[in-house]
Amino acid sequence: QVQLVESGGGLVQAGGSLRLSCAASGSIFSIKAMGWYRQAPGKEREPVASITSGNIINYADSVRGRSIISRDNAKNTVYLQMNRLKPEDTAVYYCRMVDGVRTYWGQGTQVTVSS
Repeated sequence: QVQLVESGGGLVQAGGSLRLSCAASGSIFSIKAMGWYRQAPGKEREPVASITSGNIINYADSVRGRSIISRDNAKNTVYLQMNRLKPEDTAVYYCRMVDGVRTYWGQGTQVTVSS
C-alpha cells in the first residue's frame, strides 16, 4: 500500500546541480527515517544521505559538502539537493523510507553526470 514516488533525475554536466524529490503515500503511520541510496554500474548500492524523525542527518563522505537533504513533513517528502556534481555521482538513486513496520524503496531515478 505504501509507495515512494521519485522525481528530479536527469542528465547534467559536471559542476551542475540537481534536486531529487521523493514523496511517500499510502498507509503511512509513522516515518522513522527517509533517505537516499545510489547504485552505480558494477557497484553495490550505497547510502548517500538520510534524515531521521529526530532530525538527525547523515551524509556519505563522497557527497558531504556538496549535497543537502531536507524534508517536508506535511507532504511526507524528502529532497536531495546535489551541487557541483561529478561524473562519479552517476548512478540510479533510490529513495528509502523506514517506518514502524518495514523499509520501503522507490523505483529509482537515473542521474547521469557528463564530463
